[in-house]
Amino acid sequence: MAIARPDNATLFAEGAVSTLKLIVYLALAVMLMVLDHRGSYLELLRRTGSAVVEPIYRLAAFPADVARATRTAVVTQDQLAGENRQLREALLLAQARLNRLDTVIAQNARLKALLDAQKNLGLSVQFARLVDVDLDPFRHRIMLDTGTNQGVEIGQPVIDAHGIMGQIVEVLPNTSVAMLITDPTHAIPVVVERSGVRTIAYGSGAIDRLELPNVPISADVKVGDRLLTSGLGGRFPAGFPVGEVRSVSNDQSGMFAAAVARPAAALDRSGEVLLLHDQPQPYGPPPTPQEEVGPPAELSGPAPAATETAPAPAPAPDPVPPEETTP
Repeated sequence: MAIARPDNATLFAEGAVSTLKLIVYLALAVMLMVLDHRGSYLELLRRTGSAVVEPIYRLAAFPADVARATRTAVVTQDQLAGENRQLREALLLAQARLNRLDTVIAQNARLKALLDAQKNLGLSVQFARLVDVDLDPFRHRIMLDTGTNQGVEIGQPVIDAHGIMGQIVEVLPNTSVAMLITDPTHAIPVVVERSGVRTIAYGSGAIDRLELPNVPISADVKVGDRLLTSGLGGRFPAGFPVGEVRSVSNDQSGMFAAAVARPAAALDRSGEVLLLHDQPQPYGPPPTPQEEVGPPAELSGPAPAATETAPAPAPAPDPVPPEETTP
């Protein structure tokens, strides 16, 4: 039984007619492409077709574009938030490092100043760091990280790169307590560098103030004069800066002048200090002469001459011959 074929046969259906149609269509297509390539006769048609079809393409791609844009926006926002967080953390870290660098630079400058002071002093010193500060109005003390195990003793002067800070008043195995020169109970003998006037500077209870209450009216003390340790008392070596005179006025009795000085040491800023070990006594009694020391060269010179002339009486035998000739 033969199978009936429908009349609406497709282009690629089997048969001679369908093959002929395919060849004709292909020939027309090749001819149109050649003509369009040679003379661009279908350029307007192609543009018109593209303009008509483009909205359809855009409408078809719109859901994908929206999904892609949404995904990109979300990912970009997360990335931006993460990058912002990383940059903020990096900025904080850089700022912390910069602050630490400034601190290290300042500390190196202080340590260099202390080393320079140690070289200039030519004394045996010991380095110490502050671990606590007590600036009560009635008690100016600092605690250091060295004690008896490190050779610290009560009474040792404490200095920084600028001048006298105080003295050790309490010693523990690994820590010690120093009294600042501004403590109300502290007093230090000083001398005015310019005029040589000696007086005593007392602590006032203020970290930036020293008082000199008993200065004679006739004493040559002026604003701007530097105060140095006088060496009296044997506690502080002579010649260390103590402060600078800021004001001079007469006291209530009118018999003495009262001066106010600012400490030379950075009492409220120093973090590292030096402890003096050897304390010369320039005003002590003269040393006793040693027994083995001989007489001066001027006196020892004639002595050998006397020993050499001692044989001079040898000519005494000269008279002997006359005695022998007399008989």
